[in-house]
Amino acid sequence: MPPALRALAATGLLATAAPALAGTTVLHCGDLFDAARARLAGPSSVLIEGDRVKEVRPGRVELPGATTIDLSGHTCSPGWIDLHVHVGSESNPDSYSEGFRLDDVDLALRATRYVRRTLEAGFTTVRDLGGTLAPHLRDAINAGTLPGPRIYAAGKSIATTGGHADPTNGLNRRFATLAGPPGPTEGVINGVDQARQAVRQRYKEGSDTIKITATGGVLSYARSADAPQFTLEEIRAIVETARDYGYTVAAHAHGDEGMRRAILGGVTSIEHGTFMSEATMRLMKERGTWYVPTISAGRFVGEKAEVEGYFPAIVRPKARAVGVQIMDTFARAYRMGVPIAFGTDAGVGPHGENAREFEYMVEAGMPPAEALQTATVNAARVLGAADLGQLAPGFRADVVAVPGNPLDDISATRRVAFVMKDGVVVKAPGVAAGL
Repeated sequence: MPPALRALAATGLLATAAPALAGTTVLHCGDLFDAARARLAGPSSVLIEGDRVKEVRPGRVELPGATTIDLSGHTCSPGWIDLHVHVGSESNPDSYSEGFRLDDVDLALRATRYVRRTLEAGFTTVRDLGGTLAPHLRDAINAGTLPGPRIYAAGKSIATTGGHADPTNGLNRRFATLAGPPGPTEGVINGVDQARQAVRQRYKEGSDTIKITATGGVLSYARSADAPQFTLEEIRAIVETARDYGYTVAAHAHGDEGMRRAILGGVTSIEHGTFMSEATMRLMKERGTWYVPTISAGRFVGEKAEVEGYFPAIVRPKARAVGVQIMDTFARAYRMGVPIAFGTDAGVGPHGENAREFEYMVEAGMPPAEALQTATVNAARVLGAADLGQLAPGFRADVVAVPGNPLDDISATRRVAFVMKDGVVVKAPGVAAGL
């Protein structure tokens, strides 16, 4: 019996199955969040077989021979989805020097803690937007080697020379000469042909999605956070090629002109969107482009910009400007009806605190039920995952339970008591947090 189930048995919250229905688990939920309708459905029983939800029934259903888990006093929700994370790293004052001191194996070993924290925080699925470790972590999790969320990995972000995600930014001439000029293999392109090659290279490396850095960024060692960094033709070439391989394209973008080009070029989502104008918001509504705001990252970099020595001098002004703006942009975009999905940029800030984004969304004016939708049905639509984001027959048995009513107190999302992924209990009442 897995440790989480042993702990439940010890607390009396678990009733062990008789052989006849040993493969069936029933969750007795005190309440259930209906993500499709953005409402609570009342006391409910979720019947699970294997890795799928078989049925959801009102009230407390007793199934003789099934394993039952008592979550009365808790609200059950579909497992949450974070569409913007970086599972291979976590910001710290030494981040800018670690690439010269640590090997990939060192970083990967640290990352095992990050993915476990993420899963235990209720995020059963994430989209990693830029990190060469992510595909390997994904494969290890899928193989059962380590616990973690389901990962959709972009691999290396696609940039332009000198742009956000050019790996040679900030290197002196000696190191830059040793490294050589990065090209499409390294995710740096100039022109339409190289744009197509970079997408094909990500396919060769096993990526699940594509990320471009359509404008400058906050944490890159470069002056501009908002200058556009691709031509419209380059973006169109990336999107067209990505579609050939069944990929969607996410565009990191702080500046308005870079966003406009990315939207016209056909990307699926705009990430951050810091200096988005109302004209761009209208364009997103017209095109059905999703907005993934990452308020958490804006808050984090804004706070750390005031800590002497945390960021290099070239980064601090950008962090100050972006940090104070993202929440205001989110509030305006929500009022205008821009389609919004959940993302935190975890890795910029701490892993495992992803649910703070719900609180920031509500603070900015979004009702709690809609905030929960951004991390369930909305995020599943962005991924194109038809079996994620709901507790309904045929959907994956990803479940998170929190005490009380999160629609009355959204901070309950940071007090996760129970997590199930693919029908397997990974966290339960009475089980101490892992790494």
